[in-house]
Amino acid sequence: MHTQVAIIGAGPAGLLLSQLLDLAGVDCVLLERRDRDYVEGRIRAGVLEQGTVDLLRAAQVADRLEREGLVHDGIELAFEGRRHRIDFADLTPGKAVTVYGQTEVTKDLINARIARGNPPVFEAEDVEVLDFDGERPRVRYRHNGAAKELSCDFIAGCDGFHGVCRASVPQDSLRIFERVYPFAWLGILTRTKPVSDELIYCRHDNGFALFSMRSPQVSRLYLQVRPDEDLNEWPDDRIWEELKLRVGPEAAAALETGPSFEKSVTPMRSFVAEPLRFGRLFLAGDAGHIVPPTGAKGLNLAAADIHYLSEALVAFYKENRQDLLDTYSDKCLRRIWKAERFSWWMTSLMHRFPGRNPFDDRIQLAELMYVADSRTASTALAENYVGLPYE
Repeated sequence: MHTQVAIIGAGPAGLLLSQLLDLAGVDCVLLERRDRDYVEGRIRAGVLEQGTVDLLRAAQVADRLEREGLVHDGIELAFEGRRHRIDFADLTPGKAVTVYGQTEVTKDLINARIARGNPPVFEAEDVEVLDFDGERPRVRYRHNGAAKELSCDFIAGCDGFHGVCRASVPQDSLRIFERVYPFAWLGILTRTKPVSDELIYCRHDNGFALFSMRSPQVSRLYLQVRPDEDLNEWPDDRIWEELKLRVGPEAAAALETGPSFEKSVTPMRSFVAEPLRFGRLFLAGDAGHIVPPTGAKGLNLAAADIHYLSEALVAFYKENRQDLLDTYSDKCLRRIWKAERFSWWMTSLMHRFPGRNPFDDRIQLAELMYVADSRTASTALAENYVGLPYE
């Protein structure tokens, strides 16, 4: 069997790439090792940059997003008993973010692939990517107990941090940059009204907290905890008490509580692999980079990669152009490192780091006060949060 582009991994990156290529008339096959229920059930990010929303519109999968997504024109920073709003509408006119869960993006894309008659191949086992350093790459896998082989022109590695694609690259061809943070996020989903119409980022002596949402009826809430935190030590009552403490008395008084229906601990890391192209293999999304979730950049960076990769592949097939494939890695990495910097900065701005001394605490508070009191600093935060423009 032959296809023009073999895509490994049916997360948002792989699904979005397959949809954009299909709409442009480029043949592709999308392989996913998990089943559909697992893929659609993964609870992940939910803040979409303006550019990501525009890309989903171009992929013709934004109808439900337009109906159900919550457009936000700002966020709040809470610290030392004060709350300061970063006004996107004022600081970055015409740009906003949209709260719409990654789970919903994934469902919309899978339904679109099914509607167009080219769904992902779920439960593709033992995937191998071969000969991507030559002219005729191959992908081997097993499906329904049978051995399969797919020849292709290009392979898109959208299979995540633990996937096979980056692991198949000779290690002496990779440069890895990584920082592991000494804390994690404990996150819950609960069917309660959000405490605010916009996200609240809280800096507190006990640690960071984030008050977010998935809908007007579902709250997404996070607490900074130890990286080895035992969820059994965090019954719902304890989580709510800590959330109330960290957000401050005014918001705590309006906080609606209730049982959680999803609870998890997310480790925090920054990670970048360079380059993102190896012959005819291209890495995209978490296969090539990870950011701490503080800046809401993970899904948005993956979408940016797919913007560049789909553009390059369509130009290759429709215009016989090689140049966009050649510049893919460099373009992506310039944007990736800006997002890595912003995510690191937001994490450093809001979290309690073990071993910090009183001087470090005062510097952190001074930085927060500067952001709150300086229009220039607030604008820099807003520009990065709503999403830097594509090249």
